[in-house]
Amino acid sequence: MDLDLRKLRYFVAVAEHRHFGRAAEALFIAQPVLSRQIRAFERELGCLLLTRTTRSVELTAAGERLYEEAGRIAAVVASALRRVQEAERGERRLVVAFSPGLRVADAIRAFTARHPEVAVDVFPLRWWEQDAPLRDGRAHVGFLRRPFDDAGLRTVPIGRETKVACLPVTHPLAGRTALTVADLDGEPVLDVRTRRTSSLEEKFELIASGQGLALVPLSVADSHPRRDVVYLPVADTLPVETCLAVPEGCGAGPASAFLDIATATLRGRAEGSGGGSGPGEAGPVSGGDWFDELRARRASGRP
Repeated sequence: MDLDLRKLRYFVAVAEHRHFGRAAEALFIAQPVLSRQIRAFERELGCLLLTRTTRSVELTAAGERLYEEAGRIAAVVASALRRVQEAERGERRLVVAFSPGLRVADAIRAFTARHPEVAVDVFPLRWWEQDAPLRDGRAHVGFLRRPFDDAGLRTVPIGRETKVACLPVTHPLAGRTALTVADLDGEPVLDVRTRRTSSLEEKFELIASGQGLALVPLSVADSHPRRDVVYLPVADTLPVETCLAVPEGCGAGPASAFLDIATATLRGRAEGSGGGSGPGEAGPVSGGDWFDELRARRASGRP
């Protein structure tokens, strides 16, 4: 089946506006033309995308799924077109993605010193993206935290990062110097399964207002200092692994060269910081969620 990108763009406009007239205006086409194109798109896909009434337009289950996928499809197409245009101009470009709180400036400086002919862009990852930009072509290499799906990716461990509990200053535990998982049992937790937030700023605002607590990597806490939030170490949590990742089979080129240089640079920084476990140290590394541990304790009745 061939996917008509023009019709997909028309569908996205209707899904966003929930109104054929307003969508047609945004697309600078006549409403009857838009209606015909959407009906043709539904026939091509073999499913109903929209339910129409005289007053509203709603997405079907298939329409909701296509709307979710449309952003990724558009990103893949845009990335492919950008690479084609760069090849035509003879440009060499590297896009480095990084998880919140992780810093790649040292690695980029080291890479640029040896490969000044390569232009480098950075791609700050939102917390729910992780490996997606490496798969859809928006980024060539990523500095990530586990857990993420590493199927089809080549990963290189860099270090381990501790986590801290984030609590409002008014919380009864805020005066402690350290906590354990048991201390947090029964506390409202802000995570994707209880309350999805669109950004770290939103999460910290909710914490400060007393809506719950969260456990975040230390570097994230360091990058979001607030007087109305306290950050306390949790003694019995497992560290989280940080790693570099590139798509498998990327071959020789800027991404492979950056991987080698960044590995040496970032590992050296992790070992020299003295603030956490180095990448070569033995010890438990968990890609799992601390909240799973907390829920398991609750379910079993363990303290």
